[in-house]
Amino acid sequence: MVWHSILPAFFASVVEFVEALTIVLAVGVTINWKSSLTGAAVASVVLAVLVAVFGTALVKYIPLEILRLVIGTILILFGLQWLRKSVLRYGGLKSLHDEEAIYQREVAALKERGEANADTRFNKFGFLTAFKSVLLEGMEVIFIVITFGSTAADDKMSGFLSAAFGALCAFVLVAGVGAAIHKPLARIPENTLKFFVGIMLAAFGTFWAGEGFGVNWPLSDVFIIILAAIYIVVCFALVQWIKRAGRVAK
Repeated sequence: MVWHSILPAFFASVVEFVEALTIVLAVGVTINWKSSLTGAAVASVVLAVLVAVFGTALVKYIPLEILRLVIGTILILFGLQWLRKSVLRYGGLKSLHDEEAIYQREVAALKERGEANADTRFNKFGFLTAFKSVLLEGMEVIFIVITFGSTAADDKMSGFLSAAFGALCAFVLVAGVGAAIHKPLARIPENTLKFFVGIMLAAFGTFWAGEGFGVNWPLSDVFIIILAAIYIVVCFALVQWIKRAGRVAK
């Protein structure tokens, strides 16, 4: 197992699966569970096929150096997007992500459409809502699995299987807890998780992109930790600057 492939895939997948679970629960409670779970199941199958097809193709046919350059660059952009949102939230310029509030809004929207019912008949709108939610959030999971899996280790297949295992563990955890409590996982510190994952994406992306350009990082893989620390310091400084600017504006 490649742990620096498993852990980023696990934490990033938890974030995405929590968001998908919120919509699946809202559809299940408001319309019916048959439509909601069927939509989620079909989307999961589609995602599994995409991972198998595209992940295997990348692992088999594209050289590791090219993968690290291209995927490293994409990871930097992806990670910076997450970090930007986190900095704005911690700086007070963007509201914190609240799964309970999102759940309540989704339930209210479904009721306003007149879709709420208590029977078990298949509901097309409920199916499509759950399907779309799981598919869209799952696409980001696929991105994480393929990128970390195909570049985290010299043995690309081992890295890919490790990342897929991390995502699977996240799915089992979130789905299991959601099935047990039938409520949004609002107590998971999702904003902190997103910041943590954003740091990992940016740090790994910088490291791999550098390797793709031929950079010989000092301390080898340990330098990823240094890169992560640099990103943390920069984000902290930006949050403090935003807060001070906000106080001056008042």
